[in-house]
Amino acid sequence: MSRFVQIHLLTSYPPANLNRDDQGRPKTAKMGGFDRLRVSSQSLKRAWRTSDLFQQALSEHVGTRTKLLGVTAYDKLVAGGVKEKQAKEWAQKIAGVFGALKKAKEKEPLVDLEIEQLVHVSPSEMRGIDDLIATLISQNRAPEEAELGLLRKQGQSADIALFGRMLASSPAYNVDAACQVAHAISVHPVVIEDDYFTAVDDLNDGSEDAGAAHIGETGFAAGLFYSYICINRELLVDNLGGDEALAQKAIKALTEAAVKVSPEGKQNSFGSRAYASYALAEKGDQQPRSLSVAFLKPITSQGIEGDDFGTAAVAALTTQRNNMDAVYGPCADTCCELNVFQGKGTLPELLKFVAE
Repeated sequence: MSRFVQIHLLTSYPPANLNRDDQGRPKTAKMGGFDRLRVSSQSLKRAWRTSDLFQQALSEHVGTRTKLLGVTAYDKLVAGGVKEKQAKEWAQKIAGVFGALKKAKEKEPLVDLEIEQLVHVSPSEMRGIDDLIATLISQNRAPEEAELGLLRKQGQSADIALFGRMLASSPAYNVDAACQVAHAISVHPVVIEDDYFTAVDDLNDGSEDAGAAHIGETGFAAGLFYSYICINRELLVDNLGGDEALAQKAIKALTEAAVKVSPEGKQNSFGSRAYASYALAEKGDQQPRSLSVAFLKPITSQGIEGDDFGTAAVAALTTQRNNMDAVYGPCADTCCELNVFQGKGTLPELLKFVAE
């Protein structure tokens, strides 16, 4: 079994604002002395993890990230006939297993049921909470200390096994991420542009006021992005309690989501859905390495000689990979690729390769 699976993607997006900064503009990074578009790894992972594709492929093996375990427990207890004061006390004990709770505020009576930090909870842990709540309702009593062992170390959900979990109050139940995801970055320089737009009131006939009902401005840019994913297959299997079949399903589902699923930012405004135009998957026990250095010198229209940015980016990626192999020796044992620019390779072949 190859220890590492590495996936390199080139995905082209039309004008879009996939991942915004604190000013509402597309995120950027400076690389090789030039401004590039950027999509954060957090944005990518959330888009993949919450996608219909990922959810359907792994169904009951996908967890939930939330601060609201105490609130939902309280609501279920009250709905089951428990008095509000008791329900709150019991819900606080249940939620407190997963992390420190927020301090109460005068105008927010249930805020002290919320966990201070987001916690990723597996399906088995959610079932444990529901079973305990049902018991408390039927027996009309507070939870006992022995019943509050709700956390699980093995048999985690696939997304927790892939992306990890950190519980500051219960470090014994932390999970090291088996998957590393780089920030996607454009292979060429970019300039963020501004879209000035107006909205018209449909009931305004213009007889008194011919102006717009709303005026706004939003930033956007188009880019061809390089993305990199590295999966430690051995750690993934260990995180899943030795379930090799589930590990294969998780790798396959993640790869397909990475190839097909776009970040959700401003999709209704730009419709910037895209599949990867190029994908290279590698397997082996060698130390992983990104190929982002292929774009340290940005792809530009100069020197392309009739080829588009996509074809030039594939060529740069291939040259960098071959050069690394020449210097360091083979950096992977086997590989599989698909190239939409040339109509070569297929997605089923790629998914079979990464999952085996």
